[in-house]
Formats: sequence, structure tokens, C-alpha cells
Amino acid sequence: MPKRTAYPISADEILKEEFSYIAQTAAQANEDRARVSSFYFVSVGSLIAALFGAQFLNLDVLALEFKLAISAVFFLLTLLGVSVILQLARLRVAWYESALAMNQIKEFAVEHNQDLAEAFRWTTHTLPPRYKTASISFYQAREAAILSGVTCFAGMYFAQYAFHLNGWVNWLIAVICGVLTIFLQIAAYKRALR
Repeated sequence: MPKRTAYPISADEILKEEFSYIAQTAAQANEDRARVSSFYFVSVGSLIAALFGAQFLNLDVLALEFKLAISAVFFLLTLLGVSVILQLARLRVAWYESALAMNQIKEFAVEHNQDLAEAFRWTTHTLPPRYKTASISFYQAREAAILSGVTCFAGMYFAQYAFHLNGWVNWLIAVICGVLTIFLQIAAYKRALR
């Protein structure tokens, strides 16, 4: 058997490739975040557009089952909103982990060349926090939570309406459920970032 020849590997090349891979994973997390939130927004928007398109229907004459089906679809969209919130949180964490990995390489480079210290704005200590209310990730999560609150409101309204409950108390119950959904989903987003 012929002997294998060991090929010299340049540390600079390894670091460059690793940094490039990490940068790609961070960019992919951002792209996935946009896809996840866009899918949810389009899903909710399509349903609402379909309901407004069917406004010629007299809701009072619709069957109980149909009203409950509308309610169930809105509750399903609320549950999908929870899933979107958790996905957005996981993608924020993925981006954050990629940024930490990049910073580890940058800190290694600075140890070996102090002139690089001024070149990098973000270090491990100055990296933005995972939960940052002034980030695109948080804005997307907040939008998804608001839409989930609206779908929960609609689901609760139609569930009550199916049983001919249509007073101000029923509206209040639906509003409270919608608002609670918003706050609970933002809390779930924050908790998932730990």
C-alpha cells in the first residue's frame, strides 16, 4: 500500500472558510425568518380576504356547523401563530449563535494581531442581546402576535356567535382573549430566546 501524503493545511484558509460558513448560516437564519413570517401573514390575510369577499352572506342564516368551522379555522391560525413565534425565536437564537461563533474567530485573530482590535464593532461583549425590542426579529414576532390576537378574537367571536351569543359581554370576552393572546405570545417569544 502506498503511503498517504499529508497535505499541509493553512490555518488562515481554515479560519477563512469557517468564517464564511458561519456568515452563511447567519444570513440563512435571516432569510428563513422572512419566509416564516411572510407565510403566516399571507395565510391570515388570505382567510380574512375570503371572509370579506363573502360578505354578501347573511351570517344569521348560516348553519351552526359552518359558524363553528369558521371559529375553528381562526383558532387554528392562532395556533399557527404560536408556531411562527417559536420559529422566529429559534431563528433569532440561530443568528445569535452564528454571531458568537464569528466573534470567537475575530477574537482569535485579534490575539494574534492587535491591530485588528479596532476593526470590529461587535465582540462577544458588545453583541446585541438575543431579546432586543428594537430588532427586525422582534418586530416580526410582534406582528405575528398581533395577527394571532386578531385571529383568536375572531375565533372566540364566531364560537360565541354560533350559539347566538352576540351581546357586548361576548365582544368583551373576544377582545380580552385577543389581547391576552398577544401578550402571551410575546412572553413566549421572550422565553424561547433564553
